[in-house]
Amino acid sequence: MNLIAPLLSLDGIVTDQAFSSKKKLFEHAAELFEKLAGLKRQEVFNSLFERERLGSTALGYGVAIPHGRIKGLKEATGAFYRLSPALEFDSPDGLPIGLCFILLVPQDANELHLQILGELAQMLGDAGVRERLLAAEPAELHKLLTTWKP
Repeated sequence: MNLIAPLLSLDGIVTDQAFSSKKKLFEHAAELFEKLAGLKRQEVFNSLFERERLGSTALGYGVAIPHGRIKGLKEATGAFYRLSPALEFDSPDGLPIGLCFILLVPQDANELHLQILGELAQMLGDAGVRERLLAAEPAELHKLLTTWKP
């Protein structure tokens, strides 16, 4: 079962966008989630920024999965960013990130949160998947992400 499919709409895919910092990326994501899910922009930004202060959400290989908990959120939601140029993100391997899945979960969604993070890490840890995501058009990106099988 693909846990990512219900989290991601085609409107939640941002491609070839440039950001000068993590802060700018999180500000953009906060605006996007406000538009897509009616979430409070500042609450989204604060959640992502505070989690990142605990330690980088970069996995290495040019991938990051910033995530946060949102009080009052009913179901997990996500957005996928393909960054161009890649963004410095304090990755364990020192590489900047080009692929970024931003995940928001309800305040108390512990088990589901971990399952989704695990599936994202497994998918984005696959070199073949990363190559396809770097080359795909937005509609194809959406299909790749939502039909991937663990």
